[in-house]
Amino acid sequence: MPKLKTHSGAKKRFNVTKSGKVKRAHAYKSHLLNGHGKTTKIKRRLRQGTYADSTNEATIKRMIPYK
Repeated sequence: MPKLKTHSGAKKRFNVTKSGKVKRAHAYKSHLLNGHGKTTKIKRRLRQGTYADSTNEATIKRMIPYK
């Protein structure tokens, strides 16, 4: 069977854990981080990683076959 191409965008955004879950970062953390943008509470919550939804897991794993 031939080698599979890894999706360049997906390999930068997702990781697969030992148990097979897909880890991801939160969105909305790139700008408007001070002053009138977001509160400290929201920014603190966005720092934490989370897991991708189970409905998207198979698609993401197909995009990053060797990770």
